[in-house]
Amino acid sequence: MSVVVIGYDDAAHVADAVRSALAQGPAVREVVAVDDCSADGSADLLERLARDEPRLRVVRRAVNSGGCGTPRNDGIDAATAPYVMFLDSDDVLPPGAVDALLGAARRHGAEVAAGLCVRREVPSGREVRWQPALYAAEAVVPHPSRHARLVHDTLCVNKLYRTRFLREHGIRFPEGRFPYEDFVFGARVLAAGPRMALVPDTVYVWHVRRGAGHLSISLDRAGIDNWRSRITADGQAYDILLAAGEKRLARAARARFVDRSLRMYARELGLRDAAYRRQWWTLTRAYLSTFDAGDLAPAPAPGRIVAQVVLASEAPCDLARVSEVAARPSRLRPPYARAADGTPVWSADLPQVTLEHLLFRPVHLLPVAVDAELRPRARGTLLRLRLHELYGRMARAAPVSVDAVFVDRDHGTAGLTVTSALRAEAPDGRGTAGGAASAGPGPGGAPDAWTAEVPVALSALGSGTWDLRLRVRFHDGTVRESTAHAVTGPGRLRRSVVPSARHGVLLVQPYATQAGSLALRLATGGRGAAGVLRGRLRRLLH
Repeated sequence: MSVVVIGYDDAAHVADAVRSALAQGPAVREVVAVDDCSADGSADLLERLARDEPRLRVVRRAVNSGGCGTPRNDGIDAATAPYVMFLDSDDVLPPGAVDALLGAARRHGAEVAAGLCVRREVPSGREVRWQPALYAAEAVVPHPSRHARLVHDTLCVNKLYRTRFLREHGIRFPEGRFPYEDFVFGARVLAAGPRMALVPDTVYVWHVRRGAGHLSISLDRAGIDNWRSRITADGQAYDILLAAGEKRLARAARARFVDRSLRMYARELGLRDAAYRRQWWTLTRAYLSTFDAGDLAPAPAPGRIVAQVVLASEAPCDLARVSEVAARPSRLRPPYARAADGTPVWSADLPQVTLEHLLFRPVHLLPVAVDAELRPRARGTLLRLRLHELYGRMARAAPVSVDAVFVDRDHGTAGLTVTSALRAEAPDGRGTAGGAASAGPGPGGAPDAWTAEVPVALSALGSGTWDLRLRVRFHDGTVRESTAHAVTGPGRLRRSVVPSARHGVLLVQPYATQAGSLALRLATGGRGAAGVLRGRLRRLLH
């Protein structure tokens, strides 16, 4: 096995990457470290490591390539082992990764073996698994078309490749500066029809350093060129699969774009300026216009709705609502318009965007909308929730109660869960006695909202950033998990200092995330509160 490690100006991390590859044991015949003309001493550091480690070879590029594809191609050319895999200089291979992949490839005679990648936030250590459903159990895929979901795993680093397979099919990365080169390389691999082995083992740790001086390409999404590059790479991947006759895989690539790329960037539109939004909308409309109805149909409903709204309007519109539909889980906030024939539609302005699927979609998958407002007070903090009706579906399902779960942003663990009954609100705004309601909205009939006031013991949470997650429970036992829309306006998201028997004082800052969800920052004690205030002041000054 050859492990190709690529790096540029990453002397702080490249040695750890190389050591993690060498630590895989004798299964790794060689580590090929390709330095892309670094100016920070990375290449010299690698040369010093190579003097004590005969399995390490260093390839020094004379000219910086500007991207990740060219140095990886250099590694493919330099590899001498029957199998090859790739490792970025700021990531690591966990113990046993190579044995798991190599063993599966040999057992099943596979040209490609793939395993689970985890995204590890640094420095918090929080881990998120990448495409976990693909790697729930060991499996063999005789041909990628048998498992179109493989298209959704666009990473090249959580996979082992037979070196001869890559060379015989001329499979290489795009050269030079080409963001999202994995999309194109992965499409070329799938188009060649390899036999693939999948393992449930964690084989790659992807370090996400959001505080780094230079963000990675996948995280640096602030400029419109990033979106243009993503569309370009996605389009090339589709063309490669279609040209190879892999229509099912090509269509899955379209669905991937709608469900992942489109939703991710749509959620962030509120963070961008007007010029970016206009360019984004124009680029996206132009690309989506190349899709046909069959391309959109396999995509999950939220991404499909976003795509339809973009296609239906020449100029950016309803951005806040689009952002919330694009959220995970999706939310669809009022107004709930209908066409003349009663069909649910996006809005009176865009009646061509129909939402009839909401009439029969399972309740646990509906884009329920809950407004949330946190009121920190000295005598006790209240969380006010309001669940909106949705074309009669909520009334028929009869909401009963809601669990409000505060989840630690850094670690993904629940710090506090509180439960409250939901009180039905009549169409005239008056409350009714319980959660059950009649079968559909009508004059003086079914409620148009359900409300709850939930006391929250903030002292139990302590310092940190907390996301609010909801579990809405219905009469038949169905549960819909969701997030809550942060109610904004004068005095709504106000910073407060409240007394705490446990911490002395708490600095409480409710805020809206990029998708409009309610979240919460807490600092404990006078010193912690002062530190948060100083940090806020510094951000304002800069």
